[in-house]
Amino acid sequence: MKFGPLPVPQTLGHTLAHSFQRDGLRLAKGHVITQQDIVGLHKRAVRELTVAQFDPDDLQEDAAAAELAAGLSPPMIRVTQPMNGRVNLIATRDGVLRVNAASITGFNTVDPAITIATLPAYARVHDGTMIATIKIIPYAVPRVQVEQAAAMLTADSLMLHPFRAKTARLILTRTSGFKPSLLAKGEAAVRARAVALGLTLQGVETVDHTQDAIGAAIARAGGADMVLILGASATSDPNDVAPAGLVDAGGTLTRFGMPVDPGNLLFLGDLHGKPVIGLPGCCRSPALNGVDWVLERLMANLPVSHDDIALMGVGGLLKEVPARPQPRRIRSTRKAQAPHVLLLAAGQSSRMRGDHKLLREIDGVPLVRRTADRLLGSSAGGLSIVINPANKAVKDALTDCPAQLVPAKDAASGLAASLRAGINALPPEASAVIIALADMPEVTGDDIDALIGGFDPAQGALIVAPVAPNGKRGNPVLFDKRYFESLASFSGDSGAKSLIEAESDSLRLVPRGAGVLVDLDTPEAWDAWMAQYTRT
Repeated sequence: MKFGPLPVPQTLGHTLAHSFQRDGLRLAKGHVITQQDIVGLHKRAVRELTVAQFDPDDLQEDAAAAELAAGLSPPMIRVTQPMNGRVNLIATRDGVLRVNAASITGFNTVDPAITIATLPAYARVHDGTMIATIKIIPYAVPRVQVEQAAAMLTADSLMLHPFRAKTARLILTRTSGFKPSLLAKGEAAVRARAVALGLTLQGVETVDHTQDAIGAAIARAGGADMVLILGASATSDPNDVAPAGLVDAGGTLTRFGMPVDPGNLLFLGDLHGKPVIGLPGCCRSPALNGVDWVLERLMANLPVSHDDIALMGVGGLLKEVPARPQPRRIRSTRKAQAPHVLLLAAGQSSRMRGDHKLLREIDGVPLVRRTADRLLGSSAGGLSIVINPANKAVKDALTDCPAQLVPAKDAASGLAASLRAGINALPPEASAVIIALADMPEVTGDDIDALIGGFDPAQGALIVAPVAPNGKRGNPVLFDKRYFESLASFSGDSGAKSLIEAESDSLRLVPRGAGVLVDLDTPEAWDAWMAQYTRT
């Protein structure tokens, strides 16, 4: 592949390297230049473009990514359609991902332009989780390189082991003076972990914290697929009462202690071919710990040996992990909420020369209320409106509006303050945010629904923006939840435009009317728009 500038007449059939926009002509990067494009470029006095010229043995980026993914599609993993040289692999079951590190590393050493990124080995995944992504970095790569990379992939490069329905017996122990509330807390925490994994607690028994009592309880638990023991006191030695009770019941101790923190004091044993797990006290907390790693593998029918636990030490320092991404997700819990609309209405109206743009009325309704009412007609998961708490008139205009009002106390410092306040107030289950501006009178619920319809994380469409008939990008704009932190980090009057440009590979444009470009932030704009509105 050759890459560089060419005179416009010579670009026919080649791939545009960078997005182009001038005088209403908009060409996206990756676009294949047509004769019509060349005519339009000549009209705009454009003399050269930077393009990619493919060699006869090159594979275009999407074709290369799709071909590689076709050789890496094991059971229970879905492959998305290629987009911008990227193909994602998506889990279709809850389970544990195994990764052949040598195979993946070999793939990534063939050519820096041909890449695959995966989740860590033994990662817990859910139906819909992206487990890997193949990305071709340039617009094309030599076929021979694609074939060499494909040869590095094997049947076990990526394997999803689904969770299986299993049963467990939970044994709780008590000592003199041990609070009943701690027993209840321990049982609740273990039960929450079990339910999230599809593990049914067949029974819960509370016994004294003695070797004899624990041994007898273990012997009675033989009907379950596994035995869980949560002691009133931590297990401090392989000969402590819980491991010793396991041996008395006819079992064997596989390992005491694990190089995962929290979780160090776990012990693992075997009773007639069924696992017995001595739970450390940290499992009374829902936070991620070594118990989770052991239970996840067992629920996926993966072996957990002495050596397997030893290998958990790399990456086993979990104390700084504030929360597990999905620690207690239960199969029946609701899915992520639809995208949430964030309407920015805290501006100072500094260009209105003493008037407030959001309080001017259209058909007797203040613009801010009219915009909110129009957006409430969409299928979004909810509406939040960012306001300046010092502006009582705007707040009053929104009285009885079925939306969350979010105060931006430092709104005067710039647009970023409103954005930050709004992002921080989003519901935790929101899958995306649609950032809308209150001074846009022609945006409707249908425009919001068009953005939601274009939102497709599995296909790489993580940012969705409307494009007007003249080719210009407008507002509102949808952002996937992975951008929330970035959106909340802007300062001053900087907005999301720079983020859109930096993440252009993830941008999907949806055609809409000219209204996505109309904003009323000056008296002249208001007068012109009202004159047209009155005529229609």
